[in-house]
Amino acid sequence: MRTEFTAEQLRAPQMREADAILRKCVHCGFCTATCPTYLLLGEENDGPRGRIWQIKTMLETGRADAATAAHLDRCLACLSCASTCPSGVDYGRLVDIARVRLEHAPRARVWHRRLARALIAAVVPYPRRLKWALRLARPGRFAAPLLRRAGPLRPLAGMLEMAGAPPDPLPRAPEVFPPQGTAQGRVALLAGCAQSVLAGRIGRAAVHLLTTAGYEVVMPSSAGCCGAVVAHMGKEERAKALARANIAAWERARVDAVLIDASGCASTIADYGRLLADDPQWADAAARIAAKARDIGVFLAASELPPMRAPRDMTVMFHAPCSLTHALQQAATPPELLRRAGFQVATPAEPHICCGAAGVYGVFEPEISNALRQRKLANLQAVEAAVIASANYGCMAHLQGSAARPVVHYLELLSWAAGGPAPAGLA
Repeated sequence: MRTEFTAEQLRAPQMREADAILRKCVHCGFCTATCPTYLLLGEENDGPRGRIWQIKTMLETGRADAATAAHLDRCLACLSCASTCPSGVDYGRLVDIARVRLEHAPRARVWHRRLARALIAAVVPYPRRLKWALRLARPGRFAAPLLRRAGPLRPLAGMLEMAGAPPDPLPRAPEVFPPQGTAQGRVALLAGCAQSVLAGRIGRAAVHLLTTAGYEVVMPSSAGCCGAVVAHMGKEERAKALARANIAAWERARVDAVLIDASGCASTIADYGRLLADDPQWADAAARIAAKARDIGVFLAASELPPMRAPRDMTVMFHAPCSLTHALQQAATPPELLRRAGFQVATPAEPHICCGAAGVYGVFEPEISNALRQRKLANLQAVEAAVIASANYGCMAHLQGSAARPVVHYLELLSWAAGGPAPAGLA
């Protein structure tokens, strides 16, 4: 693709990066065949090819309008297009650059959308704030269907619906969990934000597996949200602040590896080196932590695990999150671990298509999010299985809202097979 940036524009590092990415695109359209929003809407500007053209125009002209913001906000950032692209276009990085630009063009979005984005950014990444917000919101969640019909209040409806999930906090003390048997190493485990408030059972399963495999597990109380929520909103400085806090905590802990049990967070932490590359005070530490970051499944697959015995003839339908499939390219790892534990594993049709969760996407684009959920569940439930398993809490919570079967994290199943408690719905 030909670009027309000025020499002055290309002095900015992000512009040079965007220019190099744009020049790789040949507008072939292969990406449209695997883009969830293009498949649903059939609109050129709601597919990767159309969005790339809009990003190019916005960056070249310096003008961000409401139409461009709407089409980019409808992008799930699932990166299915990047996996499909024969030219190696780094669409994920390009859309991140574009969203940073949009964040500095407030008139591109209507006031109520800006307000909802600000509220989410101020609450969701911080577990204590999120706990209080959920408590305050629970009495009003029954008003969500009514608010869905009121245009400016639709994002509020999405936030109230989040309050329906029962709390399951992950205790932040003790911070260190000793290994069982011969020590194999010392690792940090990300506690995270929403997952630590609503699905602490995932962290407990991870700790059980790691300690029984001989690892000392450290969960520093000063480490928290990975920064993905704000980063995908284009709030880059907030993402950097969260990254610095995590890096400082893990550097002090002196660990061999930083393990992440949510695939969406894993892809974000692996990018810390690039995120803080221009910060002379933090660049080296960020690169060290990024190099230590591991998706927990990849780490476990390379470790000697405790003896496991899965329930006889139990079939697990595995849903691979987009972050695991496209960003980390490790979709085969959890099914491999489940089979090693004795489970039978099934995979659905269209495994590359997003389930519609995409972080807080459903708050702003409920129709698209729900349509993708129904499409995904139709495929996941087309084969007889006792349970649906995934590797990302956001996907789990989104699917569970309409699923006819229990939806759990695959670590819960592995922990169960290793002598831990049975996941909810399977006891």
